[in-house]
Amino acid sequence: MTIEETALNGNTGKKSLILNAFVETCSGHQSPGLWRHPDDQSVRFNDIDHWTDLAKLLEKGKFHGMFIADVLGGYDVYNGPRNLDPAVRSGAQWPVNEPLAAVPAMAAVTKNLGFGVTVATTYEQPYHLARRLSTIDHLSKGRLGWNIVTGYLDSAARNLGHMEQPSHDERYNIAEEYLEVMYKLWESSWRDDAVVLDAKNSIFTEPSRVREINHVGKYYNVPGPHICQPSRQRTPVLMQAGTSKAGKNFAAKHAEAIFVAGHSPSVIAKNVAEVRALAKEAGRDPQHVKFLAMICPILGNTQEEAQKKYDEYRSLGSIEGALALFGGWTGIDLAKYDDNEELRYVESNAIRSAVEAWSKSMPGVAKWTKLTVAQHITVGGLGATVVGTAAHVADEFERWVKEADVDGFNIAYALKPGTFEDVIDLLIPELRARGLFWEEYAVEGGTYRENLYRVKGQSGLLADHPASGYRWKADEPHKGS
Repeated sequence: MTIEETALNGNTGKKSLILNAFVETCSGHQSPGLWRHPDDQSVRFNDIDHWTDLAKLLEKGKFHGMFIADVLGGYDVYNGPRNLDPAVRSGAQWPVNEPLAAVPAMAAVTKNLGFGVTVATTYEQPYHLARRLSTIDHLSKGRLGWNIVTGYLDSAARNLGHMEQPSHDERYNIAEEYLEVMYKLWESSWRDDAVVLDAKNSIFTEPSRVREINHVGKYYNVPGPHICQPSRQRTPVLMQAGTSKAGKNFAAKHAEAIFVAGHSPSVIAKNVAEVRALAKEAGRDPQHVKFLAMICPILGNTQEEAQKKYDEYRSLGSIEGALALFGGWTGIDLAKYDDNEELRYVESNAIRSAVEAWSKSMPGVAKWTKLTVAQHITVGGLGATVVGTAAHVADEFERWVKEADVDGFNIAYALKPGTFEDVIDLLIPELRARGLFWEEYAVEGGTYRENLYRVKGQSGLLADHPASGYRWKADEPHKGS
C-alpha cells in the first residue's frame, strides 16, 4: 500500500487529517491576555507537570504531535522602536522558555505523541544543534521533529552578537548549508551497524564504521564525525513555515511538514500549490509534503454557546499585547496610525493586503482600524478562528482541505488546556464520524515520522527526500564523505 493510500480513510476516500497542538513555552501564545481567564492554565508554563499533563491529554485524544513555537527575542516594534514594554506588560509571548527542555519529560509519560520543536539556524552552530536534537530523538524513542526557522526578530539578533539579522535571502543561504551539514552528521558519519556492543572483544563501536564528514563551506567548517550514534529517526521530522520565494524553495526541497497561516483557504491555497509544484520539480512526490494550517476552534454544544465563549474571550484579550504581536510578526508599528483610521487605505502594502484578506473572510466588519485588527488577534492570532458547534467546525476543516489542499491543522488555543479538551470531547468524535481522523495511532509506539506518514518502519527519511542519499547503510563499504 502506498503512503497516499494509507493517508486516506478506506471507507470514504477522504484524507485522514493530521492534528498537532500549537503551543509555546509562554502564556497565551496566539491569544494575548487570555492568561487572565480563570480557566486558563498557560501561566503554569514554568511547571513541568503542566507539560506532562498536556502531553498525556493530547495522546489520549490521539493527536499526532505537539508543535512548539519559539522566539529568541521580544516583540518590540509597537510604539517603538525597541520598546518591549507592551509585550512585557501584557505577557505577549514574554517571558518565553527554551522549548526543547520539557520534551524528555513529556516523552516519558507518552508512547506515541510527536514533538515538533522550533530551533533557529541563524544563531547556533550545526554541530552543537545536531547533538542536542539527536539526544532528544534518542530519549523520545524517535518522536522528535525540528521546525527549521531562520529567525525574524531583530531583538533576537542583537542579543546574539549581531547588530541586526542577516538579510532575508542570506538567512536562507546560511540555512541551506546548515542543512547540508546536519544531513552529513546525522545520516552519513555513522553506518547503520556501527554500534556492535561486542563485549567478548571489548568493542563498543566498530571504528571503521564511523567517519569524518570534512565539510568545508562558505559558512561552516565541520570535520565531524557526529558525536552521537544514530537515533531512531536519524534525522528528526523536518518542518518549516516560510512563505517567501526563498522560503518556498527551501521548504519544497527539505520540509516534510509545512506550517501555513491565513484567515481563509483562499489566502494559502496558492502557496500550497506552488510548494507542491516546486517539490515535484525537485524530484519529490508532492503529496509527501504535508501542509498544516493554523486554526483556533472555539467550540460549543450549540452555536450560541460557542459564540458566548468567543465574546468572553474577546473581552479579556489584551489590545496592547495584540498590537505588540502584530508589530513583531509584520515589522509594522500600528501606533503610527490614528485609532479610527481605515487601514485598508494607508500607504503600507503589507497592511492593505492583510486587511483585504481579513475583510474577505469576515465581511461583517464595517471598518478595519488598529482596534479591530487587535481585537481579532486577541483570539487566535493571525490565523483563522472558527466559532461554532463541532459540525460547523468540521465543515470548515473539510472546506480548508478541499479549497487549499491542506493535510491537517496546527490547532492554536484560546485557553489551555480547555481548547484542546473541547477538540477532544466535541470535535474529534465528529471528525471520526466523517472518516476524517483515525481511531488509533497508525503505528503504536512508533516514531513521529511513522505516524505522520502512517507507514510502519518508515522511521527514516522517505526515499524521494534529497537527504536520503546521505544515509550510510549497513554493509556499505567505507567511502569518502
